[in-house]
Amino acid sequence: MSHKIAKIELVATEHWFYHLERGALDTSLPPLLEKVLERGWRALVRSADPVALGELDKHLWTNRPDSFLPHGLSDEPRAAKQPVLLTTRAENENTAQIVILVHGAKPPALDGVERCVTMFDDDNPDALAQARERWKQARADGGPVSYWRQDADGRWAKQG
Repeated sequence: MSHKIAKIELVATEHWFYHLERGALDTSLPPLLEKVLERGWRALVRSADPVALGELDKHLWTNRPDSFLPHGLSDEPRAAKQPVLLTTRAENENTAQIVILVHGAKPPALDGVERCVTMFDDDNPDALAQARERWKQARADGGPVSYWRQDADGRWAKQG
């Protein structure tokens, strides 16, 4: 009698670092979120700054008059159903496949998360230092890590 043993393959979370050199978060994040939704994923946008998160929420409602970016805040009803959830909490309430860290937020538990994106501002020395430390930790953890910067036209280009 032969027994087959199921092989379980754990896929490490990819860590992507977006260096905001030419555009601000409010202009760089909406196109990224649109691509996430086109892919059929859910996104969790985690911030360490509740005031800045509120401003980001307002901006996403008015970003482009010709489009709608469905999103909500984690303290609002139906948070778990939001395709894009803005939060300061550590829980992945909407079972997002991608977690986007902004305003110095630390990564939550990444179980089941395909990609963790850290967006950091070139003009903020603390954000640069934090991104460098996260990069080192992600590399040490052995998962895929990539660095993205904006070209002269503001498009994202993977480096290296």
